[in-house]
Amino acid sequence: MIAECPGQNSRNLSVSYYECQNCGNEIEIFSNELKVKCFNCNKIFYREQKPSCINWCPSARQCIGEDKWKELTKEK
Repeated sequence: MIAECPGQNSRNLSVSYYECQNCGNEIEIFSNELKVKCFNCNKIFYREQKPSCINWCPSARQCIGEDKWKELTKEK
């Protein structure tokens, strides 16, 4: 049984703010999101990738689910 991952606990979410490179609008993105759509111009904004437990944890694939794991690791 896998213990609960602290990164999946909604009580541990953080928010970051960025400027849309397309229109200059402020973009809000939570720590559990990879991308968001700018509400002003509808352009997709991708948060920069930082080192993550998915890069080293042997249970990451099972913990976050197959689809999310493929998205995060860019596996097709």
